[in-house]
Amino acid sequence: MDLENQRRVNEAAENFGAENVVILIGAAEGEAAGLAAETVTNGDPTYAGPLTNKQLGLAVYHAVEPEFKEIVDPDVFEEQIGMMEMVLDVDDIVDEVSTMRNQYSKYK
Repeated sequence: MDLENQRRVNEAAENFGAENVVILIGAAEGEAAGLAAETVTNGDPTYAGPLTNKQLGLAVYHAVEPEFKEIVDPDVFEEQIGMMEMVLDVDDIVDEVSTMRNQYSKYK
């Protein structure tokens, strides 16, 4: 997660309360999605950005996770995400993000 997005996430958590912020990730690889999920829950593991040592514990999901898919209009999901869902390693992404969420998120 780049430094600007880390700043935006931190600002949203401060302004609205961490319990009111949900992060939706769209990374194309499990490792990248897991790193982003770890950053917004447990702090920046690279120690390079504004979320270094900030354990926000935010709720975090990936756009291909069943929890997100269930709440989105099926036509909109298909139009916006459906094609990518067919080419991504969804199981790997879900595993990475849910592991970070289950381990570090305070809010679900």
